[in-house]
Amino acid sequence: MDFPKPIRLAELASMIDAKPVGDPDFSVAGMNEIHMVRAGDLTFVDHPKYYAKALNSNATTILINKEVVCPIGKTLLISNKPFDDYVSLAMHFRPFEKAVASVSASAEIGEGTVIQPGAFIGNHVKIGKNCIIHANASIYDHSVIGNHVIIHSNAVIGSDAYYFQKRPEGYKKLESCGRVVIEDDVEIGALTSIDKGVSGDTIISRGTKFDNHVQVGHDTYIGRNCLIGAFCAIAGVTRIEDDVILWANVLINKDIVIGKGAVILAGSGTEKSLEGGKTYWGMPVGEARKKWREVAALKMLPDILNKLKIK
Repeated sequence: MDFPKPIRLAELASMIDAKPVGDPDFSVAGMNEIHMVRAGDLTFVDHPKYYAKALNSNATTILINKEVVCPIGKTLLISNKPFDDYVSLAMHFRPFEKAVASVSASAEIGEGTVIQPGAFIGNHVKIGKNCIIHANASIYDHSVIGNHVIIHSNAVIGSDAYYFQKRPEGYKKLESCGRVVIEDDVEIGALTSIDKGVSGDTIISRGTKFDNHVQVGHDTYIGRNCLIGAFCAIAGVTRIEDDVILWANVLINKDIVIGKGAVILAGSGTEKSLEGGKTYWGMPVGEARKKWREVAALKMLPDILNKLKIK
């Protein structure tokens, strides 16, 4: 997420009562989680396992709970509770805004777009030209919708990221301040949910089509001209490249890449990245022809055991 305007390190430090390390006039342009950071961003880290990753990332300001050597060209904010302070900053720069109408006065809606009765269009939403938003669809604040997009009934665009940190007293929510961005010529099926980014964007690229009952997690990127079947569940921070087909009830784990032109057949699930241009099936998934041979071989196993007189 970009700040409305760049902020001095000293000013950020005073907002969360953190200790600044480095030039107090250092400019911070925005904030992002570690997997989304760019030069100019602030990110946070609160576990030794990830210190090196954060300090060596593209982030130029690191909110951290340990006194460490500041990398050249970067700054630090030393805090006892980086997670809590990050949430505090997210809520300061993108606070929850109560809705006062079904279609917010701050929403920008393009020429020729139809908003059916019962649809909810949140604050600061942007919708392009010649779209159809069907009854009871909900488009949360700050979502961006392109031209010629169809969103069917009871779809939810921009719900919060499913992201919690376990504490002794329960779970602490990492509040979302990102967006959903849907490009031109996309169709979103009924009862589909697309989560906003934690601090970046969840992106659905041009020409992609969703069936009903699809779940897309936070900060996921789905490329151009993909087909996503009913009941697919795509976890957060996943990248699905162009021309991918996911048939019904496919499960995709987080932090992986599905290569361009891959086809995953119905009922499959994967927890690893897959090469493009191939067809996959099974759980765990594998190349479809190989998996079918494995199934055929398995069916032959009882006869083989009988011949060998193995009980």
